[in-house]
Order: sequence, then structure tokens, then C-alpha cells
Amino acid sequence: MLSSRVCEKNKDEIMAARPASTDSPADSSAAPSAAPRGDLAGRLIAWYERHRRVLPWRAPAGERPDPYRVWLSEIMLQQTTVKTVGPYFRAFVRRWPTVHDLAAAELDQVLHAWQGLGYYARARNLHRCARVICREHGGRLPDGEAALGKLPGIGPYTAAAIAAIAFDRPATVVDANVARVMARLGGVEEPLPRARPRIEALAAALTPSVRPGDYAQALMDLGSIVCTPRAPKCPICPWAGACVARAMGTAESLPRTARKRQRPTRRGVAFWAVRADGQVLLRRRAEAGLLGGMMEIPSTEWRAKAWTAKEATRQAPLRARWRALPGVVRHGFTHFHLEITVMAGRAAEVDGIDGVWCRIDRLGERALPTLMKKIVAHALARGP
Repeated sequence: MLSSRVCEKNKDEIMAARPASTDSPADSSAAPSAAPRGDLAGRLIAWYERHRRVLPWRAPAGERPDPYRVWLSEIMLQQTTVKTVGPYFRAFVRRWPTVHDLAAAELDQVLHAWQGLGYYARARNLHRCARVICREHGGRLPDGEAALGKLPGIGPYTAAAIAAIAFDRPATVVDANVARVMARLGGVEEPLPRARPRIEALAAALTPSVRPGDYAQALMDLGSIVCTPRAPKCPICPWAGACVARAMGTAESLPRTARKRQRPTRRGVAFWAVRADGQVLLRRRAEAGLLGGMMEIPSTEWRAKAWTAKEATRQAPLRARWRALPGVVRHGFTHFHLEITVMAGRAAEVDGIDGVWCRIDRLGERALPTLMKKIVAHALARGP
């Protein structure tokens, strides 16, 4: 078993697991000196030059990154895996190769191309941001974190990632991969999200002023390839000698996370309205909120309490003889589960209805999110 002296030596090398304290000058968690910080960054960049991932949005070694591609990829990668994003990214840049092309597109076109990526507010903000960039910035992304953070859909993390990767600014980038690496490197036992400030302080202290863009991408790759959530490959890690968690034998258990609350269940009713020629009614959801701006099968609000048929039909989009179809459509959102009952009916009236009628064989042309596709499939399988 390694002695506590070894662990203290490792802590002294990284010395950034916590901010320096003015109350305790002898604290071993004081901010790191330039030498060890540069040494760790240099080791990581050397590793990156040999092992960097080939990604469709990443510029080849020695080439300048395209800020548009960096921005687009960072928005797509929010809460979405690299494997999932790849085909969508390629399709987007084929269709809209520049920010000007994206700004000129219709929102419905962008939402349709986004189908399957989820978190559709990202697509709306992406489109709005493209227009702001063209209108207010001459079609060029700003190169500083502060200016980037003022654009639609760009928060602190995304602003830092774009500034570092696209413009080589010394910005501190902390995504899930980076947070995991830093928690292990610093031996941070406190659970997330409470540990977030300590992890960000460590990351900031280690961010170099030389090649910060390569460093940021190297750190992401390290978390993806080596410092993985399970079975981290510590023996081949370029930071193995400085890692507190490795020395303590706790790498796989970090970062710790607070126990998640059980997601509640909400319930709603969707109305599969069919008119005489077989077309079905679609409606655009409000811009604000979940699935904002997307097309939907008209539905009630979503709530915890189950709906009675009488309550639900009061919110129906038109008069019809509604009948509940057997079964329930289930869908998961980040913060809750959703159960949808589908009611089908023949439209008794078609004039003055809020929505659009669509042939069933053309539903694929509409910007329908995954939930609505599930409802369509359910209605077609069980409906009239």
C-alpha cells in the first residue's frame, strides 16, 4: 500500500485541488507554481500529439480550426455523445457549410435536420445565433469568452470551449470528461455538484497560456480514451505519476456524485384527429418550454395527476367523438418521465382549426420530435 507521503507528494505536484487559503499559509493545497503546471500541460499535449482522436469537426494537426465548425460541434455535443453527433454534424455542414448558409435557412428546416438529437432548444438557439452572428458580427464568431457568452445558446462552458479551441485563448474548459480527470487528479472526495468549484479551480490553475486549444482538446480526449468512468487505464495515463486518486487506489470511485432524486412521472393526452380524406392534424408548440417550436400531435398539458376523459376532451383541438386507444406512450426527459394516452377521433369540423393538416405519408417531412413519432406510431398501430 502506498504511504501517505506519496499521496502528499502528488498533491504537491498538482497543488490545485482547492483554491489557496489566506488563513493557512502552510496548506499543501495552495495554488500550483508555474513549473509543475507547465510540466503537466506539456506532458498532456505530447500525449495528445500521438493519440488525438480524429473527429469530423476537429482540424488536422497544424491546421487552423474553423470557428463555425467548432461552434456547431460544441452546441451539438451538449448532453449528447460524440458517436451520436457525428452523422448529424456531417449532414449539417454538407447542407449549410457556412454560418451565412445556416442563417439563411428556415427554422423548420433546421429543426427537421435536428430530429433525433433532442434538446430542441439548442436547434432554435443555433439558428437564432447564426443570424445574430451574420447581422451583428459580420458573419464572424467573436473570439473572446465574454462576447461569445452574449450569443444565443452559448453558456460559460461553450464560450470557453470555442474561445480555446477555435481561437487558442487560455480559457478553462470543464465538461464531464474534464471534471472526471480533475477530480481524480486532485483526489477530490467531495461529491458533485458540491465539488464543482474545487474542480474548476484545479482546472483553471492547470490551464496553460501556450497552446491552450490543443490542451483543452487533449484533456477531453484523455477523459474519453484513458480516464474513463469505469476501468480507467491508469498505467498508460500521462498524468499517472501526479494523480492522487491513482496513488490512493480510488480512481474508479471518483468523481463521487450526490444521490439523484427519483424522476417524477407526468401524464398527458394526445389527440389523433383524422379528417375525411385521411389527413391528420398537427400543431406547432409554443416557442418557450420543452420541444418549443416543434410540430406536435395536439395534446393536453403534462401534469402529475392522471386525466379523465372528460377533463382531457375539454382541451381537444376540435369537436369529435374521441375514444382512448389501448396502451400508453412512454418517453423520458431529463427531469421527468412522461406517459401519454392517445385519443383518436374523426374531425366533425375542419375550418378555423389551430394547426395544419398533413397526409400520413408526408409526416416524415415535418419537424416531429421523437416523442411525437412515438405517438404517431402508437396511433397508426392501434387507431382506426
